[in-house]
Amino acid sequence: MTLRKNSPVAAAIALSLGAALSGCATSDSQSNMTLNSVAQPVVERQNFAIDLASSANGLSYPEQQRLAGWFETMNLKYGDRVALDGPVVNQAVQDQIAAIAGRYGILLSAGAPVTDGFVNPGTVRVVVSRTRAYVPGCPNWSDTAQGNGTSSDYGCAVNSNLAAMIADPEHLLHGATGTGETVVMSSTKAIDSYREQKPTGGQPLGGVSTTQGASN
Repeated sequence: MTLRKNSPVAAAIALSLGAALSGCATSDSQSNMTLNSVAQPVVERQNFAIDLASSANGLSYPEQQRLAGWFETMNLKYGDRVALDGPVVNQAVQDQIAAIAGRYGILLSAGAPVTDGFVNPGTVRVVVSRTRAYVPGCPNWSDTAQGNGTSSDYGCAVNSNLAAMIADPEHLLHGATGTGETVVMSSTKAIDSYREQKPTGGQPLGGVSTTQGASN
């Protein structure tokens, strides 16, 4: 079959080819043309609060039990932050709450986040801030025709594993706070201990008795 240049069939084929090419160009222009993954971890924070009746002498025993039960229900763990809020929080209340939180290896944080509602006088609000990290939209297999860019799922596995394994998700935002001790100082502790040990040859030899051997 021979198509003439100005025939309707030739024009229809030209239009369909143009639409297909334009579709491919659009797909390529929207794809990721770099080696940087667009699937990045997101850190999400939630605040949970409980109000406890307090006095100048601290918390009553039933209130301490209620706080301990709440911590257990919350499954308090590493990475959580516990802060106190209220009009007046005396030292006795702080010490009691710090002791209960210390059972889970948690120290009280300075400065409580803003929560809903008003803290009534004579009460203390205990706020637990919990963060989690995840990669939204992963896995993503929507890009079946990759074109010249990277796959739509590129980076999902690595970044999702990173978000799942990190103990404190806030370290993804600002990193861990240092203690002033460098890695070099930590790694040389064993070497310094080895060098500071007195040579074994300078110590007196232990006494050896041959009486028992002779009697046998």
